[in-house]
Amino acid sequence: MTAISEQEIAGFSADFNSNEKNKVASRAVRRSGLYEASFNDRVSERLNHVFSTELDVGGVTDQKHSGRCWEFATLNVLRHYFCKKNKVKNFTFSQAYNFFWDKIERANAFYNAMIKLADKPINDREVQSWLEFAGQDGGLWSMAINLVKKYGVVPSYAMPESFNSNNTTALIDSLARKERKDALLLRKLVNEGKQDELEAAKKKCLGEVYRMVAVALGEPPKKFDLEYRDDDKKYHLEKDLTPQAFVQKYFKDFKFDDYVVLSNCPNHAFNKLYHMPLYDNVEGGYQIKFLNVPIEYLANAAVAQLKAGDAVIFGNDVLKQMERKTGYLDTELYKTDELFGVDTKMSKADRLNTGEGFATHDMTLVGVDEDHGHIRKWKVENSWGDKFGHKGFYEMSQPWFEDYVYDVVVRKEFLTKEQVELAEGPAVDLKPWDNIG
Repeated sequence: MTAISEQEIAGFSADFNSNEKNKVASRAVRRSGLYEASFNDRVSERLNHVFSTELDVGGVTDQKHSGRCWEFATLNVLRHYFCKKNKVKNFTFSQAYNFFWDKIERANAFYNAMIKLADKPINDREVQSWLEFAGQDGGLWSMAINLVKKYGVVPSYAMPESFNSNNTTALIDSLARKERKDALLLRKLVNEGKQDELEAAKKKCLGEVYRMVAVALGEPPKKFDLEYRDDDKKYHLEKDLTPQAFVQKYFKDFKFDDYVVLSNCPNHAFNKLYHMPLYDNVEGGYQIKFLNVPIEYLANAAVAQLKAGDAVIFGNDVLKQMERKTGYLDTELYKTDELFGVDTKMSKADRLNTGEGFATHDMTLVGVDEDHGHIRKWKVENSWGDKFGHKGFYEMSQPWFEDYVYDVVVRKEFLTKEQVELAEGPAVDLKPWDNIG
């Protein structure tokens, strides 16, 4: 091991100054920033807002300053289904409602894990993973469906957004602090053999979490009136619906059990079903599973589902090679390697293994552009409002899909027979620290 010497620094400086292009690049970057200086405007030639297959989905939603993209994307799919079935435009569901129940169920899952892992030391890697995950608001399709199946859904007007649902930082910080302190109490009771006090203590902790979330978001409605006017201007009113009855009546043909999460994480073996226990948010609900396959199966299944008239949720690393203003998602968008004169390209597997690659966001595919079976680009519905992209919609190139998409949620009918068998079979449990996108 050696320190950096003065001679080495002098050599680095001499090498930098020997090329006038470095000085030109530095002036441009210091003036306008790395991304602006390296922006490749030629991507607009292929990302042109025209698609061979395109769903009519109305306007977009806005998750504001929160990590609820997974709930927005899931409720967008349900919204599209409801609107198509009932011939209505711009009907939206309340994300705040499902977010409320997510905080309660996730606290319960956390407390159960702390009790189960109480015999392990506090610095055990699995215990630390749960402690780090406490209070968080990120999630996945199957987690959202667990909440929908147990608690139903309500229209956005029945439980509108509030300051704390739009800006979740303070709430998740408060919940994380509360749950971590509770973990110490529950672990202590387990290790002291006080089983008679444990259940009461856990119930008290959950009751306090409920109070915190109710203060921050308001209590969710137990009943509501469904009221809307359809595309033919016909008025509809159905009084005193419960959130669960709403799902049972209006989504009775929506086959929740038919959906599979296809993942593309080449740092894990393909053609295997994986289970991530850390994300099992509802006791007795769906386990959070992924069928890991090569990327072409994700693309083919997504295209097939779009052509069948249904949107596709997908998990992705949205902050890579993306510009909010234009809504472009393209691997050639920012030429930072050219600007620096370096090569930072890695395989997808290497990005996952080094922590460079993660699925950081969920969005919805609502269109695709093909040329004789060759995918040119995708139309993406985001949940960042209509001020970004093309009125809230983004354009994604196929190379970006291959590099930065980690999963799609599709029906079993668009899988191969072998994949269906794998999806319905046993799963390999992953450790909380395994990066599967």
